[in-house]
Amino acid sequence: EIKKKMTVKEFLIRYNAILILAALIIISAILSPVFLSTQNIFNLLRQNTPIMLIAMGMLLVVLTGGIDLSVGSTVALSGVITALTAGKLSEAGIMPMESAVVLGMILAVIVSIGIGLFNGFLLTKFKMPSFIITLGMLNLLYGVAAVISSGFPVTTLPSWYSVFGAGSIGGILPVPAGFLVAVFIIVLIILKYSRFGRAVYAVGGNPESARLSGINVNKVKTSVMMIVQACCAISGILLSSQVMSGTFSFGRGWEMTAISAVIIGGASLAGGRGTASGTFLGLLFLGIINNAM
Repeated sequence: EIKKKMTVKEFLIRYNAILILAALIIISAILSPVFLSTQNIFNLLRQNTPIMLIAMGMLLVVLTGGIDLSVGSTVALSGVITALTAGKLSEAGIMPMESAVVLGMILAVIVSIGIGLFNGFLLTKFKMPSFIITLGMLNLLYGVAAVISSGFPVTTLPSWYSVFGAGSIGGILPVPAGFLVAVFIIVLIILKYSRFGRAVYAVGGNPESARLSGINVNKVKTSVMMIVQACCAISGILLSSQVMSGTFSFGRGWEMTAISAVIIGGASLAGGRGTASGTFLGLLFLGIINNAM
């Protein structure tokens, strides 16, 4: 088999995202002597991890040809649920706040997955566009978060809770970065080596062909909706841990940032094309621009 040599033009097209990112890093390092400092790099990871987690889940949704605009509101609702559960249970004397917050985190994840399941149900049962479903859910969830928090930040959280958003592993790696690495590896393995990952690509490429091949298209679409919402719950927990409160205004505009990262990373809104590494580079690109500015 004769391998054709890659031309300069083909090289630039294939690796354009990496080359642009490298150029951005070099320019930022020249303009700011502290840009490549360890502290700034870790701050970059810590600040962008919550959105990166959402982008990884959003990638799966986009690969199936869908979209989820409700992710930012789920982030807000998850933080509020966690803080409220910890406060209410401790005030009622049912359990101390230190352990009640764990139950709050579990409840936030369960509620978020339930939201994803409901979105998937409307999408597959009634054939409603995911754009319309999640746009409505975006406003609904922000409203629910505002009502149950009475419009104020909920600060009933134990001191140890800050470890998720502000702690470090071994005094070096920020804990949020650890969550990011774990989710990135999981999504990478799912898309590259699992049957579910192949089904996701197939559904996004041609739903009818995927159905005829024996793939449960509705199940795949619902599953990715649930996964992205679970990522939102983790993101909301990390964000509320960073500021030690649950606020109904968290996550506003994050849906566009997450979608932008997926598209910059080479995914197609039509579905069937995109990678976890590309999405990571896309969000890193956006994060570095904000950090440099």
